[in-house]
Amino acid sequence: MSSRSNKVLIPQAKEGLDRFKMEAAKEVGVNLSQGYNGDLTSRENGSVGGQMVKRMVEAYEKNL
Repeated sequence: MSSRSNKVLIPQAKEGLDRFKMEAAKEVGVNLSQGYNGDLTSRENGSVGGQMVKRMVEAYEKNL
């Protein structure tokens, strides 16, 4: 039995998060598709997440 813990708390934000993820994937050269992406390596997935965090930190620091 699988329990999914990464629920979107604000449903209206899901589209924006998906768009942000696709932009980050394009920036690091990962071919991310809508839906299933189980064929990607951990390194590729990690680079997308890392790019997202990097951009969020930059935006936060800019607004200080």
